[in-house]
Amino acid sequence: MLPIDSYDLDSELSIVDRHEYGGEYDTFTFGSWSSHVLANGSGADSDTAFRPHDGRLTLTELGKQLPGIMSLVTEHFPLDRLQWVRVFSLRDGIISPHVDFLEFAEAGTRLQIPLRTSEESLHSENDIVYHLRRGEVWKIHATDPHSALSTAETPRLSLCLDFSDAEEPIAIRDDIPATEPVRIMERPEITEAELEELLASGRDLTPATMRSRFRRFASLHFERRAHAAAAFDWFEEAARRTGDAGMVAKAQAFRAYCIEKRRDGESFDW
Repeated sequence: MLPIDSYDLDSELSIVDRHEYGGEYDTFTFGSWSSHVLANGSGADSDTAFRPHDGRLTLTELGKQLPGIMSLVTEHFPLDRLQWVRVFSLRDGIISPHVDFLEFAEAGTRLQIPLRTSEESLHSENDIVYHLRRGEVWKIHATDPHSALSTAETPRLSLCLDFSDAEEPIAIRDDIPATEPVRIMERPEITEAELEELLASGRDLTPATMRSRFRRFASLHFERRAHAAAAFDWFEEAARRTGDAGMVAKAQAFRAYCIEKRRDGESFDW
């Protein structure tokens, strides 16, 4: 846990709220999600696609406008392995279950620290759903299927730090004890009727609506006890019920792109 109340960040969070996003990861996101780069290997605001690099961490123009957030980083985390500093914004949206680092030979270490959040903001990893409180430091198991959801109208802002080397622990300086236990969300089992209703919605699937309709499938594991990757099983079965082999293949391809394999720079065409 970081002493986040010691930092006056409100005005800087407003700058992030107004910052434009180029849409680099739109394939994975539904609703309003955006990524804002504060530091990377080049210092260029246009350099938004994550990748490992051997360069020196360099502030972008946005990062230069956010000294408080950057102080939170430099005062509490080692910089020698730090490669990317970003803020993720999520408002009334969801990130598809996905696996990170599929494009690269080696995974790194990814930490997230909520800067602004609410009870409506949740994360998932595998079959667990949890709430990240403001100032908590979470190591995201990015090589497992994971997702995020926020139904709030005020954007949830989360600081994301990417370090080289997935095995070496990150030494956090001057952290403080958590005052509350980790909050794991209890969810009821999905009923046969609920699952059938979801699958039956496939009758109305068309190639033009597949992308928007996936959001409902991705959301269900936040409400009912299920693995994050089950969204792809359900979606494929719903597509199969249309009798359209092309849509079944598209559902299978989206699963592969999100959680199985993809190339660096590869995009997905719905």
